[in-house]
Parts: sequence; C-alpha cells; structure tokens
Amino acid sequence: MTTEPVAGAAIDVRGLRKSFGALEVLRGIDFSVARGEVVCVIGPSGSGKSTLLRCVNLLEEPSAGRVTVAGTEVTDPEVDIDRVRRRIGMVFQSFHLFPHLTALENLTIAQRRVLRRGRAEAERIARSHLARVGLSGKEAAYPAQLSGGQQQRVAIARALSMDPELMLFDEPTSALDPELVGDVLAVMRALARDGMTMLVVTHEMSFAREVADRVVFMDDGSIVEEGTPEQVVGAPRHERTRTFLARVLDPAAVEMEGAGEAEVAAEADGTAG
Repeated sequence: MTTEPVAGAAIDVRGLRKSFGALEVLRGIDFSVARGEVVCVIGPSGSGKSTLLRCVNLLEEPSAGRVTVAGTEVTDPEVDIDRVRRRIGMVFQSFHLFPHLTALENLTIAQRRVLRRGRAEAERIARSHLARVGLSGKEAAYPAQLSGGQQQRVAIARALSMDPELMLFDEPTSALDPELVGDVLAVMRALARDGMTMLVVTHEMSFAREVADRVVFMDDGSIVEEGTPEQVVGAPRHERTRTFLARVLDPAAVEMEGAGEAEVAAEADGTAG
C-alpha cells in the first residue's frame, strides 16, 4: 500500500513506478527529502537511480505513482511543469553547456529568457555564482577552453543562477578525470553547508559518508535500505548492500578474489599451467 505523503517535504515520492516497454525500472518507490536535507542515492548501474532523479522533475514520465516537489504535485496532469522546474536546479553527468557561448553567457541566457532579468542584473548574479564555484576570471572562456571539472562547475553555477529551492545531481563527477573530481565535490560540500536541499545520485562513497544526512541504496528498481551514512555505508544491514559496498570500496580485493576463484576453477579443470 502506498504510504501517505510527508507534509512539508521538499521532495515526496509515493508508489513511483517507471517502465520502458516490458522493462520495469522503478518498482514502487516511496521516499522523501526534507527541506535543507542532503540525500545521496547509491547503487549499481541499472538500479534505477538516474531514472528516479529524472522522474522528480518529469524529464521522465512516471508510469504510476505520485511525485510532489515543494508542495506541488508534478505528476498532476494539470501542473505547469515549467514553473515547477524553475525552482529545481539540475546538474547532469554531461555538462550540457552551450559551446558557442562564454561561461558568463551560459549563466545569463536562461536568467534573461526565463526569469526576464535585465542584462546587468543577470551578469551580476552570474559573476557572483562563478566566484562561488571558484571560477572568477573565467567569464569570457568558452567551454572548449575549460577543463571538465571547470565545465561542471560552470554548470552548477548556471543552475544556482536561477535561484533554485533544491538541487538534483546525477552522478556529477562520473565523466571527470580523478584529479578534477575534488573541485566539484568541494563546491557541493559548500552548498550543503549553506543549507541547500540536495538529492544526489553518486558513486563517490566518501562524499556520501561525509556530506549526506541520509543515504539510500537502490538495487533492481527498489530501495533496499536507507538511513544515515554511518548505518548504510558504515554498517549496512542487507547482504546486497554489503556486497555492493565491498566492490566499490575495495575493488582490488574483489578482483584478487575473482582471480583466485578463476585459478581454482582452472586447476579443477586441469587447465592451469
């Protein structure tokens, strides 16, 4: 049975299902995010994490269930989804910057066209957010002149320039070289300290452990367990969670274990040298 919505939640999801043809990707999701809370969603590839995130702002149309954002039911057929999306910042794996626009122009175009801000006000806000993500002096740079980490920080600054009430992050560091990940995570940590409501799909366990108020582990379209980082990452209750974390936190050990098993199997078959 679908539970009742949580009053006052920034995000509330009840009985959410999503299918692509015969493939059921989300299997009745119930969860909420309180205002000012940071929730990290972890799990293996194909578990439905990104689909869940995209259903929150209706980039994917749910097959069933109810999604409420900041008090507005986005799954209501009569909803003005564009108005709701103005209150939500979204940062994707890919940066989705306009390649023919400078960093400053990438931040001002939506402000001017959607929020109807004047050029001077839009540029003032854009410069303040570029400074906030550590990119003062890069206003005139085009995306091709920036590193991947810098482009992702521009994308975060662009979302912040629209004055969102909450932020959605879909594996924002997965496309980055390892040495560039830290700068992006530092910006996200600062947002969390400032009280921004954040729903983050991530594979960065250190970030989830340090910054999240709550961690949700998903597998096969369902929530397997959720709780504080100490509970889910530090002392998971479910075997599936433990197996996943063992592979993520110590992949070398898993590889060695797998190699050992393969060697034993080869000897049993009489094929080892």
